[in-house]
Amino acid sequence: MEITFLGTSSGVPTKFRNVSSVALKLTQRGEIWLFDCGEGTQHQLLRSDLKTSQLKKIFVTHMHGDHTFGLMGLLASCGLGAHAENIEVYGPPGIEPYLKACMKYSYTYFPYGVEIKTVEPGLVYQDDEFTVTCELLKHRVTAFGYRVTEKDRSGKFDIEKAQSMGIPFGPIYGKLKAGENVTLEDGRTFKGSEFCGPTEIGRKFVYCTDTVFCESAIELSQDADVLIHEATFAHQDAPMAFEKMHSTTTMAAQVALAAQVKQLIMTHFSPRYAPGNALQMKDLLKEAQSIFPNTLLAHDFFHYEIPRRRE
Repeated sequence: MEITFLGTSSGVPTKFRNVSSVALKLTQRGEIWLFDCGEGTQHQLLRSDLKTSQLKKIFVTHMHGDHTFGLMGLLASCGLGAHAENIEVYGPPGIEPYLKACMKYSYTYFPYGVEIKTVEPGLVYQDDEFTVTCELLKHRVTAFGYRVTEKDRSGKFDIEKAQSMGIPFGPIYGKLKAGENVTLEDGRTFKGSEFCGPTEIGRKFVYCTDTVFCESAIELSQDADVLIHEATFAHQDAPMAFEKMHSTTTMAAQVALAAQVKQLIMTHFSPRYAPGNALQMKDLLKEAQSIFPNTLLAHDFFHYEIPRRRE
């Protein structure tokens, strides 16, 4: 599970930052899941090492333009040579009429499958490997945070040990790998746990933007390996944060601390903190780290690989 930040500015793009979009690459599946799609996201994808042909899902937090204006352009380009197939778009109420209106008035047709799904709090998606849930955040419009949970995997099966003990190859190996106990025809009984390495704990990725500090963000982020949380404002600008329903650096850190996450990565910074401003980005980082030391600042094309945990 590899994260690439394609845009880290709030509201408008700057010379150094594009607006919101984060790519989650599921390397073993060869898939890319995109979270938000601000204007210019497809250009950022072209400048990255990611392949648009691997794009399978897009999760939109809310309908503000700095999170959605790149969506139609990206989907249109996917049908003009990117070889995309069966893209699912998840988002709040308004996502479907918005895209359908864009298609209608731009005379755009997607020559591949695009499925649009309106989300509500709770389960969003599930398969054999991953579960995606969402919760309402606290913003000026309906906004959701998303959580991707990888399911636990049994440890590596020691096939050589099984063979050395005379266990016949076949379905029995599958049962042992699943952790089951099996009894052979000769009466010998074996425990699956004796042939498997440590369980691989499923990784947890959480994406929260846009929102002011709220309990639902803490609930969504519990025990996450990585929490990506907006930090639009510095702590000294908290009155503005409450007015505009955005988070400060310290609010993001408080969510991470309360949820006991492993790593906090802050993004969605106000353009007011551009180079030349007296309050530099390093000061924003210090504010958050004073509360939650395991904090990083994202920048465009910042890459982070979520490490595995073993039981």
